[in-house]
Amino acid sequence: MTRLIDFFELVIFRHRAWVMVLFGLLTGFLLWQATQLKLDAAFTKNIPLNHPYMQNYMKHQKNFGGANSILVSVCGRDSSIFNETFFTRLKDVHDQLFFIPGVDRSQVKSLYSASTRFTEVVEEGFSGGPVIPADFNPANPAGLKLVSENIVKAGIVGRMVSDDFKCAMVTAQLLELDPQTGEKLDTLAFADNLEQQLRGKFEDDKISIHIIGFSKMVGDVAKGAKDVLVFFAIAIAITAVMVLLFCKSLLLTLLPLLCSIIAVVWQMGLLTLLGFGLDPMSILVPFLVFAIGVSHGVQMINSVGKEVIAGQTAKQGAQKAFRTLLIPGGVALLSDTVGFMTLLVIDIGIIRELAITASMGVAVIILTNLILLPVLMSYVKLGEKYKARFANKEQRSDRFWNYVAHCSNAGVAKVILAVVALLFAFGWYQSEQMKIGDLHAGAPALHEDSRYNQDTFLITDKYAISVDYMSVLVETTASACTSFEIMNAIDEFQWKMENIEGVQSAVSLASVAKLINAGYNEGNPKWRVLPRNQQSLVQDISRVDTSSGLLNGDCSVMPVILFMADHKAETINRVVNAVKEYRLQYEREDLQFKLASGPVGVMAATNEAVSAAQAPMMLYVFAAVIVLCLLSFRSLRATLAVVLPLYVVSILAQALMTKLQIGLTVSTLPVIALGVGIGVDYGIYILSTMSHKLKAGMPVRQAYFDALKERGSAVLFTGITLAIGVSTWVFSSLKFQMDMGILLTFMFVVNMLGAVVVLPALASVFWYKQK
Repeated sequence: MTRLIDFFELVIFRHRAWVMVLFGLLTGFLLWQATQLKLDAAFTKNIPLNHPYMQNYMKHQKNFGGANSILVSVCGRDSSIFNETFFTRLKDVHDQLFFIPGVDRSQVKSLYSASTRFTEVVEEGFSGGPVIPADFNPANPAGLKLVSENIVKAGIVGRMVSDDFKCAMVTAQLLELDPQTGEKLDTLAFADNLEQQLRGKFEDDKISIHIIGFSKMVGDVAKGAKDVLVFFAIAIAITAVMVLLFCKSLLLTLLPLLCSIIAVVWQMGLLTLLGFGLDPMSILVPFLVFAIGVSHGVQMINSVGKEVIAGQTAKQGAQKAFRTLLIPGGVALLSDTVGFMTLLVIDIGIIRELAITASMGVAVIILTNLILLPVLMSYVKLGEKYKARFANKEQRSDRFWNYVAHCSNAGVAKVILAVVALLFAFGWYQSEQMKIGDLHAGAPALHEDSRYNQDTFLITDKYAISVDYMSVLVETTASACTSFEIMNAIDEFQWKMENIEGVQSAVSLASVAKLINAGYNEGNPKWRVLPRNQQSLVQDISRVDTSSGLLNGDCSVMPVILFMADHKAETINRVVNAVKEYRLQYEREDLQFKLASGPVGVMAATNEAVSAAQAPMMLYVFAAVIVLCLLSFRSLRATLAVVLPLYVVSILAQALMTKLQIGLTVSTLPVIALGVGIGVDYGIYILSTMSHKLKAGMPVRQAYFDALKERGSAVLFTGITLAIGVSTWVFSSLKFQMDMGILLTFMFVVNMLGAVVVLPALASVFWYKQK
């Protein structure tokens, strides 16, 4: 290893100019590539496509539509819907939505749809027609009265018309491909079209427009994600001030910032080269790459400064720092990279892209901060004034480190470890109560007072349906809907599910057939049952078209659609568990109740995928860190001293999530891996210095004090700077970014304290003979 480092040092510093030229050319090329990077938020990236629920969802998507739907509620601000202004505006919204690229036009439904019909029982038998007749004139009071009667007859109050008759719904399913371009539907552009062509055109002081659905939610998240640029600028400013205070030199402040920005440029350019876009969730990763780069850059500056004070030239100091930090810095960054790559075990596209994005960014830092930065610093001329300021700072810090070194004394160490054990026990108890999935109603990525969530609450409050629905797909044999036994099993299953807490309403072919059967018998409620006579049953179901979404072409699949009050984790778990329990009573070889389709079905699959991935992800993250530490230190004791504090902090982070009511979701699951991956850097830098001294037989306290003198200031600076940078996220308009900011701030600070306080306490136990 020493010969290899010697070789790299010789090649790099003998050809410093060529190294800078090469980095300049690559940076220019990748900067051009980075300008081509686009935001990408495809629906399928957010779901675990290989999960059994999603296999069922994809299998029947063509017949029953997907989970990617849009609900547009048109509401009168001060009056009911029965006026000319409202119906004119409703028709405008329907027509406009119909022509927006990406909408499945066959699935656009509202009061104005030809398929929205009513049926009533009259003396001659049945009478019916479209709810809004072809000659309807909204300016005619008689026409408005007729439509109001038809709405009641059609039984669509609570579905297409709100319970208070102040709103009406327009719904649509989206296509996967844009029919104009033939390419994958641009979700963000579609969300912009909804905002501009619907709300922008038709909302005024008399009519309000409320839009919910996956595409609209992602569009709102993307708008909020643009705030990240502001936070990125704030982070650069804060970091610059902190680095300036640390190194006492404007030039030395600019160098690590420059190298870290180059790392971000490389990361963005490489994403474009690999054909990836930047998802709103992974847009936070460049900030982390920048912060990690600065933290490692400060270690390099600190090391060079110490060498210059010792009498070395800038070039000699840079070479020595390169030799000293290449292994610990490389191991730390490699640990970060491998830790992020463990996120690939999670079978959700958005998390896998996050893993690739973060891994590439951290891997690039190995080049920019461990090679380019020392080369640039070798050209810097540090005057006597700088040396004096740096020396004064070192003298002041030595007194502080002498005090901190008491953590390695046997008596103090026992107290520290006892406190850590108590915190671990408390954290373990709390973390066991952590829930999988969203814990609040509305879109979890957005704040409760966001326009999208306010629209969600309004629609949930005024209608018996919402975008929160789940379909249980009943698979059976062809023409099974003519069998009383099968239809009765579906009906009984639906009745049981309707009585589960959290299910607002439910509909299936069986429930609709009962209504039609009553209609054939003078509308008598006593006949609202499934007829046992096959001919009567055929007569009932013949009036239900496949476009209703309640059956497929040969009646071999009939979904039971459950409209839910919300998509909270406990609600989803309760309903899914009820489905699994009740279906056992009815399933047989020719009758299967399959989970699940619809937006809540997607969430259920995602929650189960997250739950299944949690333990393996943590195992792989810590396994990677352990292996790399063992290879680096070649000591089990040193490895445990680094890893144990990390594990305690990860448990405490899960306890914090429980306390703050933050569920384990697609957006929060990667935070633990990110925190561990970045947190390991502190321990590696301190122990890399301690390890050599301990192997030489030096007492633990002295070895720790020397390590603090050499690395402590940079470690302390790194932890505080990273924490301050991500703590600004609490002001984000995105709730998931705020949650990530809180968790990362906690993990950065506490991991730093673990390396400075707990690591030496463990060392005093592991090397108890070296007192």
